[in-house]
Amino acid sequence: MADREKVLLEDQVLRDGLQMESRIFSLAEKVKIFHLLKEAKVPRIQVGSFVHPKLVPQMADTDALIRQLICTSDVILTGLILNDKGLERALACGLSQVSMSVSASDTHSRKNANRSADEALTSMAALISQAKKANLKVRAGIQCAFGCVYEGKVSEEKVLAAAQAMASAGADEVSLADTTGMGNPRQVRSFVRRVGKELPRMDLSLHLHDTRGLGLANMYVGYEEGVRIFDVCAGGLGGCPFVKGAAGNVPAEDAVHMFEAMGVETGIDLAKMSKVVEELESLLGRPLPGRMTRVLRAKGLSP
Repeated sequence: MADREKVLLEDQVLRDGLQMESRIFSLAEKVKIFHLLKEAKVPRIQVGSFVHPKLVPQMADTDALIRQLICTSDVILTGLILNDKGLERALACGLSQVSMSVSASDTHSRKNANRSADEALTSMAALISQAKKANLKVRAGIQCAFGCVYEGKVSEEKVLAAAQAMASAGADEVSLADTTGMGNPRQVRSFVRRVGKELPRMDLSLHLHDTRGLGLANMYVGYEEGVRIFDVCAGGLGGCPFVKGAAGNVPAEDAVHMFEAMGVETGIDLAKMSKVVEELESLLGRPLPGRMTRVLRAKGLSP
């Protein structure tokens, strides 16, 4: 994405946003949320993950949801896969783009994937190759890239080695994930710059959690260093089930406001994005942490 005045925001509320919610969303509710996101002109939406329903009950209907939405035009559908079975399911659903991820933290990897970080990376590199042979577009993510609540600082060399391994396996995009929300702007700037130099032809994206209130700041410095793809969640929902206190992603509506206020095009309708947030708040029965919906509501501009 060479144009410095545009960014691509991928909304992950249907996956990352819902995965920790105890209230199980019905298929019909998820379809409605998707169409609200589409009406807001969100260009890329991660609609679920292919994991065992006993581990993440919220994702039990991912296959059915994708089959219902797969013919949708003007929006890219993605799904998260973690193993061979997940890849088989993604292909059976007709997805053309998938996300895969491993953790740079050995402890987090064992909690999240029941295997060491090195074992997970070896397996994921092979899975990326399989996906590319099946003509899928692959976004490869590295969890805990900016720190781990179990291990503290994570080696940049280890994260970079994982990025290089997945790029060599054929990944089309590499995502650095601040799973624990421990990253800070100076750290993000330095590491994004380093990865950009090491992988100059690779599309780079950021998956930022707002656990410590630095999500937007980290997003901004990532943008300054050339990143043009960012993950967001309507309302700021989300978090990792294996990281205590890991708050959700940067609220989609707040990211849209920040970029548009700077003259950077997102293509997303902020007022209609707020309608997604209001639907989620109604379903969950609580206010969400994003700010711009409240701002628009106070001004009488929220749908």
